[in-house]
Amino acid sequence: MNMEKQIEFHQIKEMWIHQAMTEWAKEKIRKVSFYLEEKELRKELKDTTDSRDLLEKLGTPPLQNLEEMKEVMMAAEKGDCLTPYQLERVEKVLVVIRRLKDYLNRGKRYNNSLAYYEENLDAADALKEEIAKQIRGGAVDDYASKELAQIRKQMMKCEEQMKQKAEQVMRSHRECMADQYCTMRGGRICVPVKKDCKLKISGSVIDKSATGNTFFMEPSGVAKYYEELQLLKIQEENEVYRILYTLTAMVAESATVLYENISMVEKLDFIFSKGKLSMDMKAVEPSINTGRKIVLRDARHPLMDAKTNVPLQFEMGEEIRGIVITGPNTGGKTVAIKTVMLTCIMAQCGLHVTCKEADICMNSSYLCDIGDGQDLAENLSTFSAHIRNVLDVLAEVNQNSLVIMDELGSGTDPLEGMGIAIAILEELKKSGSNFLVTTHYPEVKEYADQTQGIVNARMTFDQETLKPTYQMVIGESGESCAFYIADKLGMPNDMLKIALEAAYGEEAANMYHFQKEDALLKKRNTGKITKQKKTSSHAKLRLKYHRGDSVMIYPDRKIGIVCEPINEKGVLRVQLPGKKIWINHKRVKLHVAATELYPEDYDFSILFETVENRKMQHEMNRKYTEKVIRYKDD
Repeated sequence: MNMEKQIEFHQIKEMWIHQAMTEWAKEKIRKVSFYLEEKELRKELKDTTDSRDLLEKLGTPPLQNLEEMKEVMMAAEKGDCLTPYQLERVEKVLVVIRRLKDYLNRGKRYNNSLAYYEENLDAADALKEEIAKQIRGGAVDDYASKELAQIRKQMMKCEEQMKQKAEQVMRSHRECMADQYCTMRGGRICVPVKKDCKLKISGSVIDKSATGNTFFMEPSGVAKYYEELQLLKIQEENEVYRILYTLTAMVAESATVLYENISMVEKLDFIFSKGKLSMDMKAVEPSINTGRKIVLRDARHPLMDAKTNVPLQFEMGEEIRGIVITGPNTGGKTVAIKTVMLTCIMAQCGLHVTCKEADICMNSSYLCDIGDGQDLAENLSTFSAHIRNVLDVLAEVNQNSLVIMDELGSGTDPLEGMGIAIAILEELKKSGSNFLVTTHYPEVKEYADQTQGIVNARMTFDQETLKPTYQMVIGESGESCAFYIADKLGMPNDMLKIALEAAYGEEAANMYHFQKEDALLKKRNTGKITKQKKTSSHAKLRLKYHRGDSVMIYPDRKIGIVCEPINEKGVLRVQLPGKKIWINHKRVKLHVAATELYPEDYDFSILFETVENRKMQHEMNRKYTEKVIRYKDD
């Protein structure tokens, strides 16, 4: 299983990544692992301490993402002409480099070794000033060169002459104008001429209005200046490209310096991200040793709220290589072992740790088995996954490993689980590694008491409030407190006695001091099941025959058609040739259902009513009448 996720180091990395500015630093954080060389680790820790010191004294350094700068550099090296926007990006990065150099220079007064990275940065002031002088507002500045300034001045003069010439034509032919203002059409200055005056104006028709009543014409005098303006624009474009290519060449020539700057900024970003994380977590620099000693004073889990987190006191070393932690559920056993391993791996990755004081040994590997490893895709039970993970741990463990295991031997028969737990502990002891395990088995506690190099520890529990205190006491074994908690929360004494006898025998049950007088379980009202009512025989009979059904009447075996379905007395009315009769349902049998004889919307009055009655019914539907329909039973 993924060790970083099991101990939640991946969440620490996410917090760390948010402190970085450059993509390079973020990617390095994602891939970072614990250092195995003592010299390298001590340097990383010192960098973290130095960066935090500068952050506290000078504030946040001027760092920024440089991915866009890398793209600009690649384009310049390929020989592409950089745009004004790209050149401004180069200038802004050089401004950042200059500000970063000034920031680090101010740090030298504190004799901070990180501040001397300033000497590896080159602000390339000449290139920055040249770009700033020639590029402004995302375009080549008018005064980037004398030639460009002269050309743009002539262009402005030419445009003004075009406008004056157009206005002169409008004044001299006022009666021909459709409007009082000249306008631009296709980049040309035009005058709005009435349709019937088109021939009175010397010039070219450039456009016309939607109605066709107005022609937009470029006067002949304006056309001359327009052609001159186009030649000037070509000269301007050529001069702009010359300037851009010159600046691009300067950027390409400075490529080595710029790439070194980028690399140094990214490296500093990574270092300062560690300092920012240390400040956010209110962490301290740990001491490092190459023995097997781990000492944590007021350690807290970095992902837990510092205001509510109870500090952990922990120590293990040359004489104590294994700790068996016991105590009630939710007592903080798992949090404790995760805190120890997370603190150690953070320190070995060059980070500060959330402790008041810490002395941490370097480990060659971090191995753990925590949580429910059930894999439904592979159809593995919790115990199977647990054992498979344990075997992987035991295959890798050595004398320089740190191992944590939660709920050792759980997930199977208690007797067999206890035996497996002791076998695992024995193997860990043989490996010479440092290890912490949690368990509930009394036999495992006894094993730890009797085995040299292994000690018990317990998580304390407040019996009055039934709440864990999250304090670890090394050298003492804890109890699960299951019976005490159940008793305190109201489990009846007779149930508790059965549980005690099953666990410890009749004598222990008789000696147990109950916390309360005997009480019965209070039953609560729950929902009531309502059974479906059975349909009455009368209701079933009414559903048996429908109007229009063809039925056979016994004993005469005559065929008739149902006029009215069965009533409350079990009698239905049937139409026979020339008459209708009432007959008990027991003398009738279905011959053909109406649904098979007639369409869905069939009018049965055709079968059962006389022509006279149907006519009167039709008349009644249309208007008021004093006629009365009379039915007689046959």
